[in-house]
Amino acid sequence: MFLNALEKQNPALIDAAVALWRRGEITPDTCVIDVDQTLSNARALLDEAKGYGITLYAMSKQVGRNPQLCKMLIECGFGGIVAVDFKEARQLFRHGIPVAHVGHLVQPPESMIAEVLRHRPDVVTVFSLEKARSISNAAVEAGLVQPLLLKVTDTGDALYSGQEGGFALSELPQVIAQLNALPGVSIAGVTHFPCMQYDAGQRRTLPTVNMKTLLAARDVLIEHGVQVTQVNAPSASSCETLSQLAALGVTHAEPGHALTGTTPANQFGECCEKISMLYLSEVSHQYDGKAYCFGGGYYRRGHMENALVFHGEERHRDTMITPDMTSIDYCLQLNGAHPIGSAVVMCFRTQVFVTRSDVALVSGISTGKPVLTGLYDSLGNSIKAEAE
Repeated sequence: MFLNALEKQNPALIDAAVALWRRGEITPDTCVIDVDQTLSNARALLDEAKGYGITLYAMSKQVGRNPQLCKMLIECGFGGIVAVDFKEARQLFRHGIPVAHVGHLVQPPESMIAEVLRHRPDVVTVFSLEKARSISNAAVEAGLVQPLLLKVTDTGDALYSGQEGGFALSELPQVIAQLNALPGVSIAGVTHFPCMQYDAGQRRTLPTVNMKTLLAARDVLIEHGVQVTQVNAPSASSCETLSQLAALGVTHAEPGHALTGTTPANQFGECCEKISMLYLSEVSHQYDGKAYCFGGGYYRRGHMENALVFHGEERHRDTMITPDMTSIDYCLQLNGAHPIGSAVVMCFRTQVFVTRSDVALVSGISTGKPVLTGLYDSLGNSIKAEAE
């Protein structure tokens, strides 16, 4: 999906990744991240958001909940990291990284609520009154008041399978009244997902029907006397979308793929954020005239299409064959035959935390002196000690 954009925007990343592989510093099934370019993307996002008065929380799941990179993003000026599930929150807490938003897209389990509140997130998203009551009880015991975001949905909204949940828009007035009676929580605002989505026909990222629900929910809160401080509209947050979000009254956004330049809008290499991540593998074997490379990093919505294959001084372009959705991606199939041991470079939309891939952080690519500064597994656990 992004290979052409990678070659256009950041060919030095390809050279650095292959060089690291040849030296044995990284193995197949590794996502290689150009740290310099990622931080450049981050600064561009922050500058754009500042101009519109939007607060940004960084999304880390796409890069494997990587603590080293998260710390760099905080240093850049992000208001905190988003933990989309409780395991991500646990990993970030372990490394002392400020978590700003918990509970969306996955609710915190009952046994973790007290721990979450001890780390004082800006907001916790709730889908139900029951979860809000549990948070209120824990907050009262801890002597604090926890701000909440309400995930609100309406008939006809676009919800991904496995991500359904939230308060019905029609029931929001009653929900507000019951939440106002809870002593340990306050209503900070509303959220939904996905609020923005790429339109291939227009080659633009535009509001979804969910955005209409989000804004309607905001208006209901205001009508009922709630001081709304957050209108959080995640998905596809990027320099391209921030002006649209600001015009709609959105206050918070959560860029993830924009940090690595892998938003769908950048498949032509035309966005402000430049590609800063690729996937590296190696030809494992051949079967029936096709080459197979080591897998582990396939993501079913990744739109994996093309690959570059390196053997000695030779460089070939090939197409990938999409894995059967019912199978484990032990290997990924190329369309042609290539020598065993060849390096394979791909660039597609990924979610590292749902893969088996390692994550290699490489600094110095922008100066022509690439150095591996960190190596982690897909859950953010260190394989190589961070550089001193």
